[in-house]
Amino acid sequence: MTLSYCTNVHPAEDLAGVLAQLDRYAVPVREHLGAELGLGLWLSAPVARELAGDAPRRAELRAALDARGLVVRTLNAFPYGGFHQEVVKHRVYHPDWTTSARLEYTLDCAAVLADLLPEGGAGSISTLPLAWRHPWFPADHAAALARLEEAAAGLRALADRTGRVVRLAVEPEPGCVVDDVADAVRLLGGRVDPEFIGLCLDTCHLAVSFADPAGAVRSIDRAGLRVVKVQASAALELIDPIDAATVLGPFAEPRYLHQVRAFARGGVHRADDLPEAFTALPTDGPWRVHFHVPLHADPPAPLRSTTDVLRQAVAAVREVGHTPDVEVETYTWSVLPDGPTADSADELAAGIAAELRWAAKNLEVPA
Repeated sequence: MTLSYCTNVHPAEDLAGVLAQLDRYAVPVREHLGAELGLGLWLSAPVARELAGDAPRRAELRAALDARGLVVRTLNAFPYGGFHQEVVKHRVYHPDWTTSARLEYTLDCAAVLADLLPEGGAGSISTLPLAWRHPWFPADHAAALARLEEAAAGLRALADRTGRVVRLAVEPEPGCVVDDVADAVRLLGGRVDPEFIGLCLDTCHLAVSFADPAGAVRSIDRAGLRVVKVQASAALELIDPIDAATVLGPFAEPRYLHQVRAFARGGVHRADDLPEAFTALPTDGPWRVHFHVPLHADPPAPLRSTTDVLRQAVAAVREVGHTPDVEVETYTWSVLPDGPTADSADELAAGIAAELRWAAKNLEVPA
């Protein structure tokens, strides 16, 4: 396992913006750490298409990374674009895996990553959990599985052509077709090529599902699937949500979707976004909220973060012998109550560096 941080925390919709963010954020993070820095690079679809079709430009990007002491082992290809618009919400799931656009974007990212990988290294690309759960019909499911089969064929052809193995990692997320690990095992086990398609285990999503981390990882292994990537992330937890609207109100922001699950009355109860949860969910059991919070910093009491789920999940992945890329993915810095402002690049770089130090120490994963 090796450690990176995901650059989808930074807005960059063109190649010039990607290069600028390396200097504004990634290089200062590396300087804070005093060592080579791993990146989980996010490229919007137009940037991925531009680079995939231009080998000299890929070589220039690789040279720019090398010169800055930055290493790319994984790409985040979940957001197609516009990830820092004023309102993202359900838009992040489009285009979904029924479409040729999603397939083409993914294979463009793979072509780029093959040229950015360290010598002898394999790479990973995380992607969305097929689609938001509705509308979703049997024909949609068949189409999505067919696209995944095409993706596996494309990744195999890329490996044959370049000698570089790039694997696709489907990321379960609450509210989606692949809502949790149990869905992933049921829907993908035996139906995808496990050499080129596996799972991205986002540990914030895992926590929100209230699944047992070790049991979930073992079920993935038993299904013949591979944990290709771990997104090291933590959710918000409120043990006593009787005053949830007051405590969690500052986190109900308009840009991203914040799914909520309550464990009460013998089961898991669901709300698709935080404002809905305040009136829809029972308050006689704990709530967990899909809001990625910095790994190294405790949220204000009575809130807490689910870093224990992260630790347990990584330990379980290690126990079953999988060796995924580990990517710190706290994309929500800009919408945290009292978080860094858009102008505070130094504060954000210091925060990301602190997260990486925490992850290296607590997960025993080298940077």
